[in-house]
Amino acid sequence: MVLAGRTEAFEPLVAPYRGPLLALISRLTRNREEALEVTQEALLRAFRSLGRFDPSRSFRNWLFQIAANEARDRYRKKTREQATFRDVAAAAPSASNPEAGHDRREIRADIARALVSLSPREREVFVLRDLEELDIRETSRVLGCSMLSVRVNLSSARRKLREAIRRDFPHLEEGR
Repeated sequence: MVLAGRTEAFEPLVAPYRGPLLALISRLTRNREEALEVTQEALLRAFRSLGRFDPSRSFRNWLFQIAANEARDRYRKKTREQATFRDVAAAAPSASNPEAGHDRREIRADIARALVSLSPREREVFVLRDLEELDIRETSRVLGCSMLSVRVNLSSARRKLREAIRRDFPHLEEGR
């Protein structure tokens, strides 16, 4: 029925697998909140890919493979982000003014910690747009989303960062 285009039949099809999927992804991510997000993304990806499902294969195994791939993709993305944040935090000090370089490293480290308050999509958009300096169109192409989505997520990311900085790092606002 689902393969015939009846989208309402998808939920009953995947309902028995939600718990086992969440358990699998929880073990892979070691983070319940992230596991919930990855499970949702995996189910969405499975729904979008139903046309490519081979009925001669096990649906359960196919679904678990999608979930494991989604968890792996999330882990790779997270690892790249953490490396980027470490690079930002460990930027070399200015040779002309070592104290100013130290201050900049501390500020960058504080900003990297503030980035934790963002959702993964907001963080991606913020890093690509404001740190990597891609324009809106390039950012939307990299992320595979609309330019409107980039603008909305960027606005939300900047707002959340301002709030986090005001709340957790008031010393950063002193130099405004």
